[in-house]
Amino acid sequence: MKRSHRYTVVDVFTSRPLAGNPVAVVFDADGLDTEAMQSIARWTNLSETTFVLPPTTPAADYRLRIFTPRSELPFAGHPALGSAHAVLEAGRATPREGGRLVQQCHIGLVDVAVEEGAEGRQLAFASPSAQIEPLPAADVAELERILGCALNREAAPAIVNVGPRWVILPLNDAATVRELQPDVARLAAFERRLAITGVTVFGRYPQGDVAIEVRTFAPSCGVEEDPVCGSGNASVAAFQWERGLLPAGGTAYVAAQGRCVGRDGRVKVQVDADGRVRVGGSCITCVEGVLAL
Repeated sequence: MKRSHRYTVVDVFTSRPLAGNPVAVVFDADGLDTEAMQSIARWTNLSETTFVLPPTTPAADYRLRIFTPRSELPFAGHPALGSAHAVLEAGRATPREGGRLVQQCHIGLVDVAVEEGAEGRQLAFASPSAQIEPLPAADVAELERILGCALNREAAPAIVNVGPRWVILPLNDAATVRELQPDVARLAAFERRLAITGVTVFGRYPQGDVAIEVRTFAPSCGVEEDPVCGSGNASVAAFQWERGLLPAGGTAYVAAQGRCVGRDGRVKVQVDADGRVRVGGSCITCVEGVLAL
């Protein structure tokens, strides 16, 4: 007997359809086991597919499981925002006092701020605290060979863990970021050896409304290049803060991501005076449908 599940596809980090990073959001997923969820995520073939479940604590508004085409993640940024947008549109939750939702996922409870304004609805997640560890010199050299470019030696690359584990690499400028053509097969082997989710690189613009260009690669998860990555941008912000590359009193900036894969995402990043990171932007629903399984 077939069972139907309502689902939506939400474009994240954009207010313009088809310009951001889509996430498939499947509702009423309590009847699906892990194998079924992974099969659906493999079938959608998006960088992430999420499954909305009842929370197991009254502190949360809903529970979320997050899958790439190949594996489950403990947390991910653009799925957090896209799922919150879908839950709100479907009337499955309303913002709590102060304009926030609380998402339960494997990493714990994640706050998602909801703001209605002239730009439409803006959502922002509070990044889990980052754990940062150095990347050995031999691995830095291997990454230079994989990426085919020299790294910015002013800030040594590091592994940043916000649930997903990203190697964060500063490059000399935004143009260098856009020109990268990594060896994805070799990169996938590198990721598996270090047990990391993938690699996120960034480089600065000399001026303008956009501060940095970001690219994220995760071929070991079945995602050669993620169009716009929330947890990757959160990790870049935490990395910059830890390395003293941001103002000590806190700051806000806009990152661009996705132009190398035909998208045009905009990520709004805030870092407070204590180094706490919020990542947000716009979302728009592009697909509404039913899965008949």
